[in-house]
Amino acid sequence: MGKGRLEAFSDGVIAILITIMVLELKVPEGTGWTALRPILPVFLAYVLSFVFLGIYWNNHHHLLHATERITGGIMWANLHLLFWLSLTPFVTGWMGENGFSAVPTAVYGGVLLMSGIAFTILLRTILRNEGPDSKLARAVGRDIKGKLSILLYACAIPLAFYRQWIADAIYVINALIWLVPDRRIERTARSG
Repeated sequence: MGKGRLEAFSDGVIAILITIMVLELKVPEGTGWTALRPILPVFLAYVLSFVFLGIYWNNHHHLLHATERITGGIMWANLHLLFWLSLTPFVTGWMGENGFSAVPTAVYGGVLLMSGIAFTILLRTILRNEGPDSKLARAVGRDIKGKLSILLYACAIPLAFYRQWIADAIYVINALIWLVPDRRIERTARSG
């Protein structure tokens, strides 16, 4: 199977998820700036989730660009990732509508954690298929950012029940870590 079909399907799913999230934003009552205050938590949750989905979309693109061939295992690992990402609109809405309270914030972190694990499974499945001496294996290296993200999510979940704002800060920090471009795969693909 060609990787173009897998990439197109994944792009479509992520685009639909972003569309669902933006359609969940309610138009405020009133015309002044104060009318925005009640929907601010929902909007902030949307922005955070939009960034996360954008990060996954970007990294998924680079990952598939560096992949030589697609196997059934890779397709299933990709579906596993898309399953967890597909829960993003639900947990985003729940967390935003409830003002970032403890349980929704923890469940949001759980979806982020499982998405990170699913991406790692996809990456490892592709690396197993490509081989330890592949361009992709050289580019990924020890995947410190990926491992750090999973650790941060795992720490944030219980913190949501103790100091919810710390969990939220960890989610933002994790997004900022990934906003710093990681061009290892892109650079390795270009070098041949």
